[in-house]
Amino acid sequence: MADLIIMRQGATEEEIEKVVEKIEKLGFQAHVSRGIERTIIGIIGDTRSISDETFRILPGVSEVISILKEYKLASRDFHPADTIIDVNGIKIGEGYFVIMAGPCSVENKKQLLITGKYIKEKGAKILRGAVFKPRTSPYSFLGLGTEGLKIVKEVKEELKMPVITEVLSTEEVELVSEVSDILQIGTRNMFNYRLLERVGKTNKPVLLKRNFSAKISEFLNCAEYILKGGNNNVILCERGIRTFDSEFTRNILDLSSIPILKRETHLPVVVDPSHGTGRRELIIPMSKAAIAAGADGLLIEVHFKPEEALSDGYQSINLEEFGNLMEEITPFIKLMKKKM
Repeated sequence: MADLIIMRQGATEEEIEKVVEKIEKLGFQAHVSRGIERTIIGIIGDTRSISDETFRILPGVSEVISILKEYKLASRDFHPADTIIDVNGIKIGEGYFVIMAGPCSVENKKQLLITGKYIKEKGAKILRGAVFKPRTSPYSFLGLGTEGLKIVKEVKEELKMPVITEVLSTEEVELVSEVSDILQIGTRNMFNYRLLERVGKTNKPVLLKRNFSAKISEFLNCAEYILKGGNNNVILCERGIRTFDSEFTRNILDLSSIPILKRETHLPVVVDPSHGTGRRELIIPMSKAAIAAGADGLLIEVHFKPEEALSDGYQSINLEEFGNLMEEITPFIKLMKKKM
């Protein structure tokens, strides 16, 4: 079983092309990653029927490695160096740390503009706000839809600030991509394979949230769908899992997933302590813990009047609380030697 072909230092372009041709002739896809010293070629597909010798004998080949994991493109075996995502000059991953914040749902321009101005002043780099809301109950506020996108676009242009918003279906991808700088795939859509394939065909950064009942391997396999489509700009988001205890928290924020993901994959990992706990008083302490565990960023729900919020007000912090959060987490970010 051959999955990863490491070319010798100084391998020629002709030798690399011969390996790619061989892979494609066998009915697989080739993914070429060119490093400073060596080129690595990944074989995409079920390679159990291929012998390592098939490629080891080719000129310029140094080593053939089998990757036993189902997820290959997401694997650190395939891509040893950390991936850094660039969002309009804002870097996410490796030594960079980013704060994405804003209301759970866009309700009106005043709400988004006031919140956006404040969080930007306090150091947040990306404004969040959903316009299409998947809710458990069909009678809950489901977002403003296309009208909300217009508001997001206006506020984005006024504040000159990148935005992230959720996309729910394949039909909405093009529409949301025209406005949003990052496409968010929510927890309920993590297993929506058609949607994952569709955003994989865009060049937009994608923030993929872990499903509240998903194993880490399932999470990474869903990221693989996006990567396989050719979109390498994937950000993983830990947002809590469901357990038997719902008395004190909405979800259990699985902070152990952060070092596991950082070991298993090269993709950036951010944490959503708002959904991860469902309790506003837990957001600051869990943000500190997430940073200490190695997270590359935070996704925080902020509302200028949480008590009047149309969705998730109980887990949203107000402007003053966001200011306190930034003051309290900044030393932790510096301690972890991250750049904001």
